[in-house]
Formats: sequence, structure tokens, C-alpha cells
Amino acid sequence: MAMSGFGVMAPREAEAGFAYQRCRWCATASFRRLLCPVCAASDLETQYSEGPGIVVQSRVVHRGTGVARNESLVRFPEGFVVPCRVVGTAPNLVWVGATVRSVRADSAGAAGSSAASADSGEVLFELSDVVEDDDDFRRHF
Repeated sequence: MAMSGFGVMAPREAEAGFAYQRCRWCATASFRRLLCPVCAASDLETQYSEGPGIVVQSRVVHRGTGVARNESLVRFPEGFVVPCRVVGTAPNLVWVGATVRSVRADSAGAAGSSAASADSGEVLFELSDVVEDDDDFRRHF
């Protein structure tokens, strides 16, 4: 007997966006929860966010490894916040207010992270806005 994909958080090929849950009772959006954080209902529906995420907190962390990495909090238009890492750029170049997009699992290795971090369930994003070298700007001032 074939098992259905009930409860699977990975988006299908036809669906794009970042997967999150919405409570069917109070319509609260949340990320990776077993119960709704407002009404404690367990009836959560998987939906996909189409809007870009906005960095609301960013810090550079050196603990655990010898390499600096970025840890950020990203808010989505639906109202939920996701703790994550922003990859593909230097950790100190991630600023509050930057827009980010999710990194696909197959391209996570190309974004500078290890395969182990992608397999561990860690949430990875990359900057939508590319930081340009501002040497030309500094020459004018």
C-alpha cells in the first residue's frame, strides 16, 4: 500500500516559495511547530510564502568552529520569523532590512555550506540584493 506524503514540508516541483504552517483554527502563521503558538491547536496546514524575507536581526558568530558565520532572524510577509543562516556572502555583509530568498538543497553546496548542514535541517537563505564594491562611492567623498 502506497503511503501519501502527509505532513511533508518540502515543496513540490510545481509549487514555489518557502514552506510554513498556518493554523486552521485561528489562522496564525508559524514555522516548524507541532502546535499553534496562539491557540495550541494541532491542526496546521502547510502553505508556501511567495514574498521575500526581510532580515530583522543579524550577527556574526565564531563559536563552535574556527570560521565566522552569520546567524539571522528573517521575517516573512505572513508574519512568522525564521532563525537561519545567510550564505553566499561574507557574514559581516548581511544587514538589517536586506531581502533574502531560500537556498535550494541541491545548490546549498555551491552556496558555501557543507552538505552536513543542509542535511541537518538547518535553514539557509541567500541575499537577493547583491552587495557591490563601494570603492567608487568612497572616491567621491
